[in-house]
Amino acid sequence: MFDKILIANRGEIALRIHRACKEMGISTVAVHSEADAGAMHVRLADESVCIGPAPISKSYLNIPNIIAACEISGAQAVHPGYGFLSENARFAEIVEAHGFTFIGPRPEHIRMMGDKIAAKVAAKSAGIPVVPGSDGALSSEEEAKAAAESIGFPVLIKAAAGGGGRGMKVARTRTELPEALATAKAEAKAAFGDDSVYLERYLSTPRHIEVQVIADSFGAVCHLGERDCSLQRRHQKVMEEAPSPAIDAAARARIGETVTKAIGSLGYLGVGTIEFLYESGEFFFIEMNTRLQVEHPVTEAITGIDLVREQIRIAAGLPLSFTQEEVTFEGHAIECRINAENPRTFAGSPGLITDFHAPGGLGVRLDSAMYAGYTIPPYYDSLAGKLIVHGRDRTECLARLKRCLGEMVVGGIETTIPLFQDLLAEPDIREGRYHIHWLEEWLKAAR
Repeated sequence: MFDKILIANRGEIALRIHRACKEMGISTVAVHSEADAGAMHVRLADESVCIGPAPISKSYLNIPNIIAACEISGAQAVHPGYGFLSENARFAEIVEAHGFTFIGPRPEHIRMMGDKIAAKVAAKSAGIPVVPGSDGALSSEEEAKAAAESIGFPVLIKAAAGGGGRGMKVARTRTELPEALATAKAEAKAAFGDDSVYLERYLSTPRHIEVQVIADSFGAVCHLGERDCSLQRRHQKVMEEAPSPAIDAAARARIGETVTKAIGSLGYLGVGTIEFLYESGEFFFIEMNTRLQVEHPVTEAITGIDLVREQIRIAAGLPLSFTQEEVTFEGHAIECRINAENPRTFAGSPGLITDFHAPGGLGVRLDSAMYAGYTIPPYYDSLAGKLIVHGRDRTECLARLKRCLGEMVVGGIETTIPLFQDLLAEPDIREGRYHIHWLEEWLKAAR
């Protein structure tokens, strides 16, 4: 087992990794930008190293400085968290080349799944159902038109090299296709340096269902059930729950067995998430994330399995601490992403936190690096915390979540807490009747 791990991230996920390390008796090294010198993960870590000024290109994406921090601190392994360099295959290779362990999948799998077209081909060959679409990247507008006619309108244009909703446009008719294609390619080029795009059938009211998988170096592969991430705004997840209100035990077992066999056939190592669109009882693969997910706590809540601990164990060459037969699903969990944003306009709200109170009680977890006196910097993602509640069933979970949202205090900045309070008053949310377009339609109607 490792004696010291460097955490190549910031905010709540850096703190989450630190906590797992401390429970395992492992020393931690926090890296930080100049803007994050007072961050909680820096204050709590055993050691800290400043890796550059505020811009992420000069700090959290600065690979030479992160490697230097490993060498200076004597860390043996690097945990990338999520975002930043977590799905950068070249970074994983550089970490390993310098004699450190990358706590994550093998570089070839990161690279394969980072290319959405290659990922779709790999998934299909491994027996995972995929959304009907073009066979590869589109070379021209004429090819796009031919593919769209074959698939049938409406179609979704997607960036081959990215995710998070960037480079993604809908063309509902043939006349809309040229402009949507040009816009998607321009966005993809700006966001990922690659304007390659492909087409998929646009599903009208699907759920976004993802399956958590984990595999060790001894050939053991397990799935940990699904998460429902259908409440989204601009393709960004807002609230997640497990299990999904739309999936029954038979469907869960069926898709779980499918992805477990597929991941095993690929020789995958570590944690990963297979994301699907689910409509009319059918699952359609959309992508695989080769990292820890933001919403991993809801899976931890219903399984009792510490995913970060398992990541570290696997990277250290140890087997999974459980078998598939030992995985059980207890109760229901919901996560709300508390962002430092105006709850109506979604404009960012960085600044000084003047007052802070975390909700508590049975089945309540808050993953956050906030504290009274901390200044949320304007340079990074607006995620300020994740409120996770667990109950014996969905009804109890929703009641607990409502109580916690009313109890949580964050003074000095705006947050999206009022948004969730409004959502919990909606019958569709209480009864689990929503899809990936529901939230944007609701927001538009509320204006």
